[in-house]
Amino acid sequence: MDYTKSVFIAFLLQIVLTIGVIVVFGLLISLCNRGFYSSFKRHAKAVCYATGVIGTPVHELSHALFCVIFGHRIVDMKLFQISSEDGTLGYVAHTYNHRNVYQQIGNFFIGVAPIIVIAALMYLFAWLLLPSFTQTINTLPATIESVSFKPLMQNVWVIIKSFFSLIGTWQWWVFFIIGLFLCLHMTLSGADIKTAWSGIILLLVVVLVVDFILAAIKMSLLTSFTSAVISIGGYLLSIMLISLIISLLYLLVSLPFRFIFK
Repeated sequence: MDYTKSVFIAFLLQIVLTIGVIVVFGLLISLCNRGFYSSFKRHAKAVCYATGVIGTPVHELSHALFCVIFGHRIVDMKLFQISSEDGTLGYVAHTYNHRNVYQQIGNFFIGVAPIIVIAALMYLFAWLLLPSFTQTINTLPATIESVSFKPLMQNVWVIIKSFFSLIGTWQWWVFFIIGLFLCLHMTLSGADIKTAWSGIILLLVVVLVVDFILAAIKMSLLTSFTSAVISIGGYLLSIMLISLIISLLYLLVSLPFRFIFK
């Protein structure tokens, strides 16, 4: 019983700090984006086009990248367009072998690819522009013990404090503007969510099976694997937190336009 319980606890930690972070922060950022564009009323489409010149190609190339990684065949792709009847700024059409487990699991990653890739780009730009901030992230503890509530909240506070301590520098403002263009197009479309959903169940099953196999071989292997996932999840959580903060900031900046365009 203890063996099974340990496996499920490890499994939950792995999923919460990866898929859970993507889902929760992706939803919150999406709500911020919706609020941002709604502030511009009838000019929202024009603002979306302006930010989409950069954000949309990144969004679509993210899908394309994971299509390649998971062996899907790209049959059509538009990186940016402004003339579609339904307002679609871009898309990636792809096919795959439905009997191939690896390609089926790939659907999840292809669907959420913009969140993963934009989070990685945000970390890259932070590393280039705000090295002291990324150094803070790198030194934060990422262990099983650090996942409990109090250490987690302490880490969150350290990240926020470190980020805003650099607000007086020009690099911070460049990072903020870059984040504006990227985070505004981190939002997943309905088609993206549908694609991700078609692969998530199989992904969860495979991860759980791997956890049981590792634990059966040696419990320390499962612990090491879980620690590695938590470490990755720590970076993901840090960058998604900053992406959310940036989303909230530009949402606040957009609020006066609600009255200007009323």
